[in-house]
Amino acid sequence: MRTSINRPPTPEPEDDREQQPTFQETINIKLIESGEKERLKELLRERLIECGWKDEMKALCRAYVRKKGRNNVSVDDLVQVITPKGRASVPDSVKAELLQRIRSFLASTAI
Repeated sequence: MRTSINRPPTPEPEDDREQQPTFQETINIKLIESGEKERLKELLRERLIECGWKDEMKALCRAYVRKKGRNNVSVDDLVQVITPKGRASVPDSVKAELLQRIRSFLASTAI
């Protein structure tokens, strides 16, 4: 970039080009366009409820609120405390099933 004391920097010509989406962005676009992303999210919700994960997270939230006091806890506090525990406690079988569904989707879609 070229700069001057009296004006803002002038972008180089190659900076103006539209960047191509990354491979991950392309996959995300295909998942959304096909409706597969919503189906995967619904499958995840069902599996987490079936295995008791949702109830476990609810109990953790309630315990945290009891410990800190109802008036001393915000939603942001809960998210910050519970998110790492929630991610770590998703059963491997649920992760594996979702991964398999994503792989099947990618195999059937020409990307």
